[in-house]
Formats: sequence, structure tokens, C-alpha cells
Amino acid sequence: MRILLDTQVILWALTDSPRLSNAARSILLAPTNEIYFSSASIWEIAIKHRLAREDMPVSGSEAARLCRLAGYQELTITSVHAAATESLPPHHADPFDRILVAQAKTEPMQLLTHDSIIPKYGDNILRV
Repeated sequence: MRILLDTQVILWALTDSPRLSNAARSILLAPTNEIYFSSASIWEIAIKHRLAREDMPVSGSEAARLCRLAGYQELTITSVHAAATESLPPHHADPFDRILVAQAKTEPMQLLTHDSIIPKYGDNILRV
């Protein structure tokens, strides 16, 4: 299964946070799953880290390095992904979450998230 990680899941996985559920850990460690991180997540982490937000334990460049080290594959943002956000219902106003949903739908892949609103976008969302 192809899995795209939500930004919060990335942060929890990279920092080995106890907030990362056992279900999410199983998905991340399953040898048959291909795990992806979006350049949008790195951008979000970089912005929030620069603002000195306490919930950003790593910089964007460090997060990208750690994602690659963990064996995650990068999914860059394309014009197809950006245009796909137009057709999404307005369940979520966060532009980072909307691009992740659009990427997951257009690729297609499963989006692994902890967010309670994102699953409204469809059956390709895995909430853990």
C-alpha cells in the first residue's frame, strides 16, 4: 500500500513520540507499504519552526533529512495536485492539509492522519 504521511504523523514518527499510535507504527513498519512524505509537510514544518513554535521539534531541513534516513520517499507538489484542491469540499481550511488530501487523491494513495476532520474527504484517508 502507498501511504502519504500527514505532517503531525511525520513529526511523531521522527521523534518517536508516544502520541504515535500502535496502529500507525504498524503501518509505518509494514515491509509491504511504501511510505511517502510531501514537500508540503516540509514547508509547513519550516514555516512553523521559523516562527519558533514549541510544537515544531525539528527544522524543515532536518525533517527532510530524517524522512529520507527513515526510508520515506518524497512526493513533490505538482500543478495537478494544486489544481485538485479546487474540487475539494470545504471541510478543512488549512492549505497544507488540503494539498495533502489532493496529493493522496490524485496519486492515488492513502493519507495517514490523526486529524479528526480530514477523514471527511473520503475512504482513502486512514485516521490513527
